[in-house]
Amino acid sequence: MTMEYRRLGQSGLPVSVLSYGSWVTFSNQLAVDAALETMTAAYDAGINFFDNAEVYAMGQSETIMGQALQRAGWPRDTYIVSSKVFWGAVNDPKPTQRGLHRKHVFEACHDALRRLQLDYLDLYFCHRPDVNTPIEETVRTMTDLVRQGKVLYWGTSEWSAQQITEAHGAARQYGLVPPTMEQPEYNMFHRERVEKEYAPLYETVGLGTTIWSPLAGGMLTGKYNDGIPADSRAQLPGYEWMRAQVESEEGQRRIAKVRELTGIANGLGSTPTLLALAWCLKNPRVSTVILGASRVEQLRDNLQALELLPQLTDDVMAAIEGVLGNKPAPPPAY
Repeated sequence: MTMEYRRLGQSGLPVSVLSYGSWVTFSNQLAVDAALETMTAAYDAGINFFDNAEVYAMGQSETIMGQALQRAGWPRDTYIVSSKVFWGAVNDPKPTQRGLHRKHVFEACHDALRRLQLDYLDLYFCHRPDVNTPIEETVRTMTDLVRQGKVLYWGTSEWSAQQITEAHGAARQYGLVPPTMEQPEYNMFHRERVEKEYAPLYETVGLGTTIWSPLAGGMLTGKYNDGIPADSRAQLPGYEWMRAQVESEEGQRRIAKVRELTGIANGLGSTPTLLALAWCLKNPRVSTVILGASRVEQLRDNLQALELLPQLTDDVMAAIEGVLGNKPAPPPAY
């Protein structure tokens, strides 16, 4: 299979349509040796974007990725690394150790660079909006980091369309660097924001998206169709919320839909996992789909979504919509 690349929003940066993220897996499931093995399999397959954040395993995820990158020895100009700032990298953070104010953003960037053993971050995300910090202050700080050469592109994660618009407004007004990309949740069960709320931003500001949870926490793989397997993330300490989601009334309704989607996938000679990933890739507004594989075999299996993508014809997409029944209504025309 051949990896495909898309531009990241308004930038000219080519990002692989499938990327690899470390949330949950690094430290919790993978140490350096296993992380290097999985990252190498991704890199060899054409994946060029590796996603991380200060809060993942309280900084340990970045440390592991940094050690793996050092051992891999890949040319720095061949891969893209991200971090995210907001939550902090310590348990029970002090007021100055979290948020999007200048002090934390500045220090968190330097801490991420140290853990990742990098001279700069390709992508730096504001991990959540900060209601206690003026957006202009955050935009100014990110602009300073870009101009200092410590960050190439900055963006947001789970910001509203209004907040992203305000950031662009501040950038225009004061001659600052605007956000390039957003990292939202997007999957067959979570569509409203990407398909409707952000719709005007793709044209007006050239918003790129690096989507997370394309498999809806594993639900779209079909592995919960007959209960919760012992080796799933929903059984990990600290992820009781994921188990609760699966066992909830809404979770059970979704599992019933996954059983129907499995039939569609089988009809294509594929699996519900690959169908869910290819469905995300079908959306041209998705710059890249972040994979969270914990094993090389799982990663290589997920990569086969590229081969399934051409089979998602209009008829197949209509059949999927018939099962989901949740297509967002188009925004009103003015």
